[in-house]
Amino acid sequence: MIQTAFESSKDVDLILFVIEADSKKIGKGDNIILDKIREAKKPTILVINKIDLIKKEELLKLIEMYSKEYDFEAVIPISATSGDNNEELLEEIEKCLPEGPKYYDEDVYTDQTIKDIVEETIREKALRLLDDEVPHGIYVEVQKIKKGKTMEQKPIFNIEAVIVCQRESHKGIIIGKGGSKLKQIGTYSREDLEKILGEKVNLKTWVKVRKDWQDDDQIIKKYKIDN
Repeated sequence: MIQTAFESSKDVDLILFVIEADSKKIGKGDNIILDKIREAKKPTILVINKIDLIKKEELLKLIEMYSKEYDFEAVIPISATSGDNNEELLEEIEKCLPEGPKYYDEDVYTDQTIKDIVEETIREKALRLLDDEVPHGIYVEVQKIKKGKTMEQKPIFNIEAVIVCQRESHKGIIIGKGGSKLKQIGTYSREDLEKILGEKVNLKTWVKVRKDWQDDDQIIKKYKIDN
């Protein structure tokens, strides 16, 4: 994966160099990445994640240390957990990217189906909330998407989806005590989907075990999962 990133850096329009805010020095690995960035000669944004874990003085020292090593287009401190400065990062990315041909109408922001969006959103939330407790061996199947009306006659998407894992032990972790983890995954997924779809969402999720699902080539190709 790292080698692929290095090789493709020469063909990209913009590089995001992500480091953690609690770094005390520029390590060997980061120096290698900086060398590759210099070789690529591409606009680069330094993204400093986990700023919620350090003091402002420490952050300023880190910014100064990395700024001496390379002339970044911008330095954006963020917190992936709280969402701090995520919008600022997107704005800076947009500024740095060249204008390209218009492949879709202005009101079309993705060529994915609603089903694809739902499945990827739920899987992303599950993996993020489960951290390292469950390997990446999960995928999501949407069972139903039906548009209806709320009691106030407002449009709503009624969605049912299943999170599929490989082991019974993983199923228990995904569900959590009293269903707490599954509820959390569902809540965060619903909030994101309502923003993406622009409508209210009623989301129901279940968990099931399918031990052999990684033998299904279509699923592996869809999620680009390594066996």
